[in-house]
Amino acid sequence: MVTSRTAQPQSWRSAASIPVRPASDAQPARDTAIGRIPTTGSSPTVPDGDFRPKAFVGEVVPFEITAFRDGHDRIGVQVRLTSPGGDQSLHRLNPLDGGMDRWSALVSVLEQGVWRFRFEAFSDEFATWRHAADVKIAAGVDTALMREIGARLFTRGAEERSRPATEKRALTAAAASLRDDQVDDVAARGIVLDDEIAAMFWRRPLTALMTRGDEQELLVERERAGVGAWYEFFPRSEGATVLEDGSIRSGTFATATERLPAVAAMGFDVLYLPPIHPIGRTNRKGPNNSLDAGPADPGSPWAIGAADGGHDAVHPDLGTLADFRAFVQAARTHGVEVALDLALQASPDHPWVTEHPEWFTTLPDGSIAYAENPPKKYQDIYPINFDNDPAGIRAEVLRVVRHWIQQGVRIFRVDNPHTKPLQFWEWLIATVNAEEPDVVFLAEAFTRPAPLQGLAKAGFQQSYTYFTWRNEKAELEEFLGGLAHETADFLRPNLFVNTPDILTEFLQFGGRPAYVIRAAIAATAAPVYGVYAGYEHFENVARPGSEENIDNEKYEYKIRDWQGAVETGDSLAPFLTRLNEIRRGHPALRQLRNFSAHWSDDDSVLVYSKHLDAALSPEGVADTIIVVVNVDPHSVRETTVHLDTRIWGIAPGDAYEVEDLVTGARWTWTDHNYVRLDAFTQPVHILHVKEAR
Repeated sequence: MVTSRTAQPQSWRSAASIPVRPASDAQPARDTAIGRIPTTGSSPTVPDGDFRPKAFVGEVVPFEITAFRDGHDRIGVQVRLTSPGGDQSLHRLNPLDGGMDRWSALVSVLEQGVWRFRFEAFSDEFATWRHAADVKIAAGVDTALMREIGARLFTRGAEERSRPATEKRALTAAAASLRDDQVDDVAARGIVLDDEIAAMFWRRPLTALMTRGDEQELLVERERAGVGAWYEFFPRSEGATVLEDGSIRSGTFATATERLPAVAAMGFDVLYLPPIHPIGRTNRKGPNNSLDAGPADPGSPWAIGAADGGHDAVHPDLGTLADFRAFVQAARTHGVEVALDLALQASPDHPWVTEHPEWFTTLPDGSIAYAENPPKKYQDIYPINFDNDPAGIRAEVLRVVRHWIQQGVRIFRVDNPHTKPLQFWEWLIATVNAEEPDVVFLAEAFTRPAPLQGLAKAGFQQSYTYFTWRNEKAELEEFLGGLAHETADFLRPNLFVNTPDILTEFLQFGGRPAYVIRAAIAATAAPVYGVYAGYEHFENVARPGSEENIDNEKYEYKIRDWQGAVETGDSLAPFLTRLNEIRRGHPALRQLRNFSAHWSDDDSVLVYSKHLDAALSPEGVADTIIVVVNVDPHSVRETTVHLDTRIWGIAPGDAYEVEDLVTGARWTWTDHNYVRLDAFTQPVHILHVKEAR
C-alpha cells in the first residue's frame, strides 16, 4: 500500500476537505430516477460506463458534477471518498465559472488501490439565507425577519455536537447580536457577510434535502503508471564491437550494463528494451529492411523465435536469464526500471509454429500468412490468429508474462496491441494486475482514436499517441488540451519523441532546433514521455520513401560514441538531463490534467502553463511552470504572449518574477509579455513563477 508522507497521514491532499460526517441513510423514498436535488454528468468517469476511471498515486483528480435545483435557493455539493484502506473523507465542491451549474473539487489521491466515491447534493440553508439577507437588509426589506431567521440558523449550528467550541461561541454571539435591538441593520449586515462565519458553515453546512448519488469507483495505480521518463536502447548495440574481419560482435547484457549509469545520469527512470529473445533465420531481414540478409546480419528483434527458444528465452548473444536478472537488478540500483517488449507474433522458426500451427492463419496454398501493414511487409513475422484456440493462446501468453515478472520485470511495452482482440487485453491485464498490481502495460497504439481509446479503457496504463505528428501550434493546443481534459480519466499518454519506426519530417528537416523543441514539449506537457537512443545525436536521415532512420537499428547493430559526442558538443544529452532535472524538481510537471493553453500573437509560438496549488503539492508549496516555445525550427520569432495569470493566483496586471530554468535568466512579467525565441540558439523558455511583486 502506498501512503502519504508522515507529516500528512491522510491518504489524500485537498484544499476542499471538510470534517467527515456520517452519511445518514435516512433519505425519502423516491419513485423517480431523479433525486430531489438533480445531479448529472459526474466525473471522473469513462464514456459508456463499462470500465472504471483511473488515476495514479499523487495525481490531482477533478471530482466534478452538474447539480441544480428549482427556484432560487442555494445548494451545496460534496463528494465522499473512501480510500482502499477504509479512510473516509469529505470534500466540498465549488461552482465553476460560467454559471452552468458545474461543481468541482480537486483531490490528490495518495493510496494505491480501488477508491470509492459518492456525490452528495443538498439545499444549503446558510447560503440561501445569506444571499437573501444581504439583499433584503441592504434594501430595508423584511430586516427583522431576515435577522431572526439568521439567528435561528446560528443557534442550530451552535447546538451541533461535532462543532468546535470556538465556533459554537462565535455563532451563539452572532445569534445574540442579530436579535439585539441595539445592533443596527448596518452592523447586522456585517454579520451576514462575515467571512469567518461563512467559512464555519462551509466546513460544516446546515443541510436539507440531502440527495446522494450512486457509489462509484476509481482505480488508483502506482505512480510509475502515470509518471516517468523513458529511454529506449537495443542491448545488442550497447558494447557491440567491430572485429578484424569487419563483422560486428553483439553487445551483451553485461556490456549494456555499462550504459546504465549514463542513462540514469540523464534522469531517465524507465529503460525500455526491444525484444531480447532469439531471432528467426527464415526470411530474416537485412539492412534497411532488405530481403537479402547476410550470415552476420542480426535480424529484427521483433522476428521472435528460433531453435534457441521463443518468448520465454533470451538471445544467446545477449547472455542468459541469469545475466538478464543481473541487468535488471543493476538498473534498479541506479533508480531505473526495465520495461520489456511484449510482441505477440512469431518468426517462422518459433517453436509455436510447429507445436501450435492452429495459432496462425493458414492460406489456401498451405502457407502461413505473414504480417503486413500496407505498404509495409514483414515476411519474417507470422501474426497470431487469436480466434482458432483462444483458450490456449491465453494460457500461453499469461505463462510468458508471469515468467518475465519472475525475472524482475514490472513494465511491459506491448507491440501493436490494436492488431489483437480488445477482449484479450481486457482479460490479460485484469488477470495480471489482480496478481501483481504494480505491473504496468504501455500500448504501442498508433491507430485510430476508437481502438486507441478502447485499449486504454480496457486496462492499458499508458499509450503511445499521435504526438509525433502534432507539430504546429494550433494542433498542439488542441491535442495536448484533449489529453489533459477530455480523456485523462482513462488514457495516459506517453509522449515519445521518436521510435525506431518513426522519424517524422519535422525531425528530418528541422535540424537540431527540431530536436530541442520536441523534447521540451514532450517533457513538460505530460508527466510521461520517452526518447529512443540516437535522438541525442540528432540522427535525422531517413531511408528514402519511409519515415524511419536509414541504416535502421531494427536490422543492424548501431555503434555510437556517446561520450565523444558530449565532449564535442554534438549531443543533446545535457539538454535532456536538464529537462529531467526540471521535471523532478517541479511537481506541477508530474501532473497531466493541469495543462492550460494561453495565447500569443504569433501562429508559431505555443504558450501553456502547468500549475499546482500548495494544498495539493507534496512539498506544500505552490508550483507554476510557463512554457513558451517557437515551434518553427527554421526561424527567429518575436511576439507578445498573453497569460491568464488568475490560474496561479495573480490578478491581471500584477507583476511577478519568472526564472528561465534552462538559462537561469530572470524577468519581471505581467499578463502580457514580449518574447524573442531564436530557434537556432534558444527556441524555448521554461519559466518558473517565483513570486508576485
